[in-house]
Amino acid sequence: MIRSGSLKLHRWVLAAAALLAVCQPAFAEKRVALVLGNSAYRNVPQLANPVNDSAKIAATLKDAGFDVVDSRRDLPAAETRRALRDFADRARDADIAVVYYAGHGIEVDGSNYLIPVDAKLERDTDVYDEALSLDRVLIAIEPAKKLRLVILDACRDNPFAKTMKRTVASRAIGQGLAKVEPSSPNVLIAYSAKAGFTAADGDGQNSPFTAALSRHIATPGLDVRRAFGFVRDEVLKTTGNRQEPFVYGSLGGEDVPLVPAPPKAAPAAAVAPAPALSAQAEARRDYELALQLGNKNALDAFLKQYPDGFYASLAKLQLDKIAAEEIRIAATEKARLAEQERARLVAEGAQRSEQSRAEADVRAAEQARIAAEKAKQIAQDQAAAAEQKRLAAEAPAPAKEPVKEKAVNLAALPPASAPADITRSVQAELRRVGCLTGAADGDWNAASQRSLTLFNRYAGTRLDAKVASVDTLDVIKLKPSRVCPLVCEHGFRADGDRCSKITCAQGWVLNDDNECEKRRVNKPVAKRDTDDRPERPVRERPRPEVSAPRPQVSGRASGQVVCDQAGCRSVSAGCRVEYRAFGAGGPYPSGGNVEVCR
Repeated sequence: MIRSGSLKLHRWVLAAAALLAVCQPAFAEKRVALVLGNSAYRNVPQLANPVNDSAKIAATLKDAGFDVVDSRRDLPAAETRRALRDFADRARDADIAVVYYAGHGIEVDGSNYLIPVDAKLERDTDVYDEALSLDRVLIAIEPAKKLRLVILDACRDNPFAKTMKRTVASRAIGQGLAKVEPSSPNVLIAYSAKAGFTAADGDGQNSPFTAALSRHIATPGLDVRRAFGFVRDEVLKTTGNRQEPFVYGSLGGEDVPLVPAPPKAAPAAAVAPAPALSAQAEARRDYELALQLGNKNALDAFLKQYPDGFYASLAKLQLDKIAAEEIRIAATEKARLAEQERARLVAEGAQRSEQSRAEADVRAAEQARIAAEKAKQIAQDQAAAAEQKRLAAEAPAPAKEPVKEKAVNLAALPPASAPADITRSVQAELRRVGCLTGAADGDWNAASQRSLTLFNRYAGTRLDAKVASVDTLDVIKLKPSRVCPLVCEHGFRADGDRCSKITCAQGWVLNDDNECEKRRVNKPVAKRDTDDRPERPVRERPRPEVSAPRPQVSGRASGQVVCDQAGCRSVSAGCRVEYRAFGAGGPYPSGGNVEVCR
């Protein structure tokens, strides 16, 4: 009896241990969040909803069982930096770290910044001192192991961008936020509106984005990417397709929910030892691990272990994609160096033959870059298509979705704003290289076409000025500095990227050629009272000598005037005016009068 009871107890302990092992990972994850809401701006009109939005999201995450939810509101710059620093310490041993921000944000020269409530931003350069870059937020969540998520409801119409002074004409200040490409793995950055567009603050208690986010983000077991897909669909429907949320970054093949699904009771059979994995299942597991690492070494190691088969073919496609990207990067760098060399030769006034060779090198490098870009796109599409087929083949049969979800799911629709995004990006690059003075508003009008024509003239390219394309954007991005010369009004000269007023020294004036010249002084001119014709030098014949005595020289003038290159003066008493040729001492090449005293 004792041995039988001990055996039953032993089996019960094993079953409990197995159940605990199955359920433990879902609850062992540490999840932390920092929620920021800025409404009470001190130097621009206040916003109505960010504080309400941050309170809504903080309550949602607390109800979802997050270990830490640090909610702050209306923080100045110094306190925001301190909050990010403290949160980085909390995220150090976390699996999931989330930062939510509602308030004003701004994009300057392609970088995004969150604006604290005490910012003034009187000049564009103040953003580097008074605002916090998105990179600083990413550093705070960097220690998290499984998921690093940043949610920005900060694409509102920004009053700072309208009032701040530009210190450099080419510095671009965009509408909304700029597109980002996270360089670290397992990072997602969610915008309330697509890059370059603004989001509505909302007429109700919360913004449309936050209202939808609070309904989907904490759904148990729902992958975070699908949650943002539902948020996108709901916001599009609420705003009449005027606002489209967007997510940048990528995750691996496994689902990553913010809230784990509730544990299921393990069946009795689960107590028994699990059967060994099949060779196909092992290959799949190792392939997914190599794919999650996403580098060449991991895929090479997988192919050494599994040189043949379905997953080996997928790994080879991934390697082709990585190789195509490396070739594209090398070709882009070569094109950039060739353009720099051409610009250097032009600036130094090199011989025409050297400049021609440099221009040929630029054209060849540009063609190679475009070819590498197309090859990379083809390899990427092939790898993505193969991966989608794999996931579709391995996924269990999906349950029938309700008709309601299908009615609001707009993910299959092509984004109508994609051409505007490209146009706005091309215009921003044309502003950067000094060829466009207007705003990057996404309208490819006559002014934008003229600016691209100017770019073609000074850059030596032949881009189609009638349309803004991706190829045009890539070509302009290769130019590291100003291409079109700065044109200034009369009285100003180009000084780098700005027009500086020309100031002449005392006694000098600015002429029509925008150069300083010495001020001309009006000098007296001898005139003949009896003739209106142009004055000609008087030729006097030698007077015959007379026996009359000469007058005595005195300090009084004789009443005559003599003119030469030094000006006109009175003839001294006792002297006379005499005509002489140039070779005999005359003042002009045609001869002239001189003063003769004997």
